Amino acid sequence: MSDTDLRAVIDLGTNTFHLLIAAVGPDRRITEHYRERIFVKLASDGIETIGPAPFARGLETLRHFREVIDRYGVTEVTAIGTAALRTAANGEVFVRTAELESGIVIRLIPGDTEAAYITRGVLAALPPLVDRVLIMDIGGGSTEYILASERGVHWRRSFPIGAAVLQRRFHRADPITETEIRALDEFLTRELLPLRDVLREYPTTHLVGAAGTFDVLADLVPHPAPDDRPGSHRLSLTALEELHYRVVASTVAERMEMAGLPHERVDLIVSALLLLRFTMQLAGIDRITVSDYAMKEGILLGLVGTDLTSASDRSPE
Repeated sequence: MSDTDLRAVIDLGTNTFHLLIAAVGPDRRITEHYRERIFVKLASDGIETIGPAPFARGLETLRHFREVIDRYGVTEVTAIGTAALRTAANGEVFVRTAELESGIVIRLIPGDTEAAYITRGVLAALPPLVDRVLIMDIGGGSTEYILASERGVHWRRSFPIGAAVLQRRFHRADPITETEIRALDEFLTRELLPLRDVLREYPTTHLVGAAGTFDVLADLVPHPAPDDRPGSHRLSLTALEELHYRVVASTVAERMEMAGLPHERVDLIVSALLLLRFTMQLAGIDRITVSDYAMKEGILLGLVGTDLTSASDRSPE
């Protein structure tokens, strides 16, 4: 395989910048050559404006990514900006500065396009669907939900309720208080009315998680190996419930000591788990699968000939 077969995909999330360098074979199998994530935390000073420190961290990360990309001799680079960059008042300034300093051209995409990329990536990692699934990707600035089945995609939507947004708005005490949890739940009840309504039309009890929080849960929560398949992992709901109560009741210092929990995620994991619990209760989830593929892989697969309205990504008639 030559270097000309390699492509680089950069996902500039609210919390984390990701770089994936890989190739896609004739069978659409992804061969990974390099993967890195750096916790930039663009919203650490607020999601309305990227503060000076996260602005500088983001630029430094992109300069580093450019060095890696050049080292691999990759010429095709796709960089996607999501919630933080599309909502921050100085998001466009960051995009222009990043291009000047790193040569990386960033394309800002709306939430629905983000959800479409996630859909393609997740469905490529799963075995052929035999039941309806609710796909969920918890980001820092937004959370994407997709309802899909063997017939295609029934519905998808991006909501501006990422873990960083919820953490800054509701999680101020250490540990979080019952009053704060109730306020968060009341907020989600209002914000996720469209999800509640569509679940009545397309009910499912199987949730598929992608990226971020779910990658952490795949490491922290035991999953029954016999049910695992290449590209996905089934979580133990009993172990997940135990982890949820332990994390939500903990202080930042206590979470820093939890084995397997990245230090960079100790501040956002509480709001992420509360959002996950709310979703599980809303849908009546009794099974959770974690997908190894998410938006980056969906973008990569789209670069080799499948647009966003491919057969597996259309709503059924």
